[in-house]
Amino acid sequence: MRERLAHGLMTAFLVVGLGAAQRPNISEASSLPGNSVPSKLEVLKQTVKKPPYQIGTASWYGEDFDGKPTASGEDYDMYDLTAAHPTLPLGSYVRVTNLRNGRAVVVKVNDRGPLVEGRIIDLSFGAARALQFEDKGVQRVRLDLVKRGDRPHRPVYQTIADNRPIAGLP
Repeated sequence: MRERLAHGLMTAFLVVGLGAAQRPNISEASSLPGNSVPSKLEVLKQTVKKPPYQIGTASWYGEDFDGKPTASGEDYDMYDLTAAHPTLPLGSYVRVTNLRNGRAVVVKVNDRGPLVEGRIIDLSFGAARALQFEDKGVQRVRLDLVKRGDRPHRPVYQTIADNRPIAGLP
C-alpha cells in the first residue's frame, strides 16, 4: 500500500514537473523579444480611456472665406488642416474623429466659430475632406485635445485622389 502511494506521488510529481518544464517561467518569458508581460498599471492605462473633450456636430467652411484673415491673424487656407472653435485657445491642436467612419485628423485652431447654434467646431474644407464628410456638410464628431508633446511638427496631410487633369499632360 505504501509503495503504491509513493509510486503514485512520484508519478504525479513527474507529470507536473514535465508540464512545467515545457513552458518558460515568467523571467524567461519577459526576456524574449515581443513576449513581455505588461504590468498591472500598463493594463489599467490601456483599459481606462480618456473622456473626449466634446462630442457634437461639426461643419466646414471653404471658398467664401479662402484668403481672408482668421481670428489668429493668419489668412484662411481652405486646404489646410485648421478649425474654428468658440473657446479653445488659438494655436491649440485638437484631434477630430468622424464618429460615422472612424477617420481622424489633427487640426490647428486658428479661428473663432462656428456661428451656427448647435455646432461645436467649424473645420476647413481640407479637414472635412480628410474626414470624408465634405459632401454631407455636417457630421457628428469627437474632439480630443492634443497635448503639446503629441502635436505634429508640421501639418499632417493625407493623400486624397482628385479627378482633375494635370496641367501640361495630354
